[in-house]
Amino acid sequence: MKRRVTAGGIVKHFFQGLLVLAPITITLFALYWIFTTIDNLFPKELVPAAYRIKGLGFVIVILFIVLVGYLSSSFIIGRIFDLFDRLLEKTPFIRYIYTSVKDLFDAVVGEKRKFDHPVLVSIYAPDVWEVGFITQTDMQMLGMPDMVTVYVPQSYAVAGKMYIVHRSRIKPLHQVSAGEAMKFAVSGGVVSMDVADFSEGLTKHPS
Repeated sequence: MKRRVTAGGIVKHFFQGLLVLAPITITLFALYWIFTTIDNLFPKELVPAAYRIKGLGFVIVILFIVLVGYLSSSFIIGRIFDLFDRLLEKTPFIRYIYTSVKDLFDAVVGEKRKFDHPVLVSIYAPDVWEVGFITQTDMQMLGMPDMVTVYVPQSYAVAGKMYIVHRSRIKPLHQVSAGEAMKFAVSGGVVSMDVADFSEGLTKHPS
């Protein structure tokens, strides 16, 4: 029996195909953009024309970053990097940009990772909760020892807001990983988390 082709069926299959292809295409495009951007960071003029290979710049930049990371872990070179670091932190104007970027990278991928304590935080109303991350567990520096700072990421954006709230207004998500919590918040709740773990996290209050 032949299927009847209708305009509604075509539209339905179009959007179904779009749902399949769009994430794949966007991901591949993002990877291509990252690859070409890093590849172009290395000046092509430094390489003879006969040895200019697509991707060579990418490999050299990555190897250079790894080399810097390796050298910074050694005692002598590490002290030089520390000296340069302190110099930038004390230079007027530059220090504001440098310290902001440095702290951001430390919070995300450094040893001082801050976005690894997911919580639910009530800010606007007692029964309204947002997914956030504790970044400071004690605000004694401001004379508020019972307060904590919570970073709340915005959905479908790279931005977020920081709040200082009382400990009683947060609920740690002990059974939810930081990655899952961030994905859930940034996706606007579209991406689901493990229901059992999530509901268990809701019942736990901070000590």
